[in-house]
Amino acid sequence: GVGMGMTAPVSITAFPAEDGSLQHKVKVSLRIPSQFQANPPCPSDESVKIEEREGMTIYSTQFGGYAKEVDYVNYAAKLKSALGSEVAYRKDFYFCSGYDPPMKPYGRRNEVWFVKE
Repeated sequence: GVGMGMTAPVSITAFPAEDGSLQHKVKVSLRIPSQFQANPPCPSDESVKIEEREGMTIYSTQFGGYAKEVDYVNYAAKLKSALGSEVAYRKDFYFCSGYDPPMKPYGRRNEVWFVKE
């Protein structure tokens, strides 16, 4: 019953298949605004969970436009290639992050994040 407004980035946890495509399971994460961090309101929908994300170091790449699944997959492949085989990062998931509201047509910011091991 509490309106919190939208925050950025919206982060989608993607689980890549062996061929680099995404499995049909994702987790969408929204940042709880600062004024609610200490005592977030309880979700009224049992499928919504509140979790605390630990600090992390990420490797990321940024791109523009209206991002689609294929864009995130392609930029994840580019980031993987740029990092090479010497860099240790989580291979079982990565984050697809978007920073802009749907009505923003230009100057959009999207990112792919790999979490350093």
